[in-house]
Amino acid sequence: MTIQREFSNRSKQLCDDALIEMYRSMVTIRQFEDEIQRCFLKGMMQGTTHLCQGQEAVSVGAMKTLRDDDYITCTYRGHGQCLARGMPIDRTFLEILGRKGGVCQGKGGSMHLTDFSRGLLGSFAIVGAGLPVAVGAGLSAQLRGDGQVSMTFFGDGSTNIGAFHEALNLAAVWQLPVVFVCENNLYGEYSPLRATTTVDDLAVRAAAYDLPGYVVDGNDVLAVYDAIGDAVDRARRGLGATLVECKTYRHSGHSRTDPATYREQAEVDAWLARDPIARLRSELVEREILTIAQSEAIGSELLANMQEVSHAAGEAPWPDEKVMREDVLV
Repeated sequence: MTIQREFSNRSKQLCDDALIEMYRSMVTIRQFEDEIQRCFLKGMMQGTTHLCQGQEAVSVGAMKTLRDDDYITCTYRGHGQCLARGMPIDRTFLEILGRKGGVCQGKGGSMHLTDFSRGLLGSFAIVGAGLPVAVGAGLSAQLRGDGQVSMTFFGDGSTNIGAFHEALNLAAVWQLPVVFVCENNLYGEYSPLRATTTVDDLAVRAAAYDLPGYVVDGNDVLAVYDAIGDAVDRARRGLGATLVECKTYRHSGHSRTDPATYREQAEVDAWLARDPIARLRSELVEREILTIAQSEAIGSELLANMQEVSHAAGEAPWPDEKVMREDVLV
């Protein structure tokens, strides 16, 4: 059982434009989440939201490894994965605000973003619910034999529930092309990891099913790309599933109603100093791929667009009553 190892250096082969696009994608997710928070505070949406500021590297690094026909499931904290996969920003805003034209016609909201055209089989509000769905998608891919891969994202808390163990077991027994990506942000809602789990590296749990399990720095987008890329390649070659644990941190509380006062400020400050966007920007500047001025221009451009799209979504009409009654199982 290997917990930490050297991964391939596939990220070294990325061209400058690809690296800048990864940076743009991470900034887009950060600004999207910041804008969603502002919309929530202004009372523009029903229910709550679970944001992923600080975890952008996992979404962007992982999605960069996939083909267009691969499958993905994610959690209620899945805005980042959906945007990194190419879900349109305007239709995502409309969906979260419950408006006409959203990706699910305004009926899914923040916790149920879905887009079959992009292989996004759903964001799941129930903890761990996306794991068995991803296994089923992996089985369908195996039966077709066309090299598709199924990838599922889940939090550290999910590794304590039955669906996680059943999914890993079945994927191992049938050697399914599934990549299990654990976003370990150290807290299951309000509980620190060590209050509910006896191990620090959740990847050790793969050993029970004779699967490879690896730990990677989830705040380093290129390291994520390398590690998950290896797991995807293994799955495509018919060698079965892999568990990749990405150590990361959410900058804010569990949900918009959580002030996160249970976290020590020193811990928060230490993780803020490892901000994944700042780290990639520093690397690109050091490698003379991007300048500080260019990074600021990218931020300003994306922010202006984000605010424009957000305003338009807030002015959009509500779905027709007829649409609201369609696609509903009674």
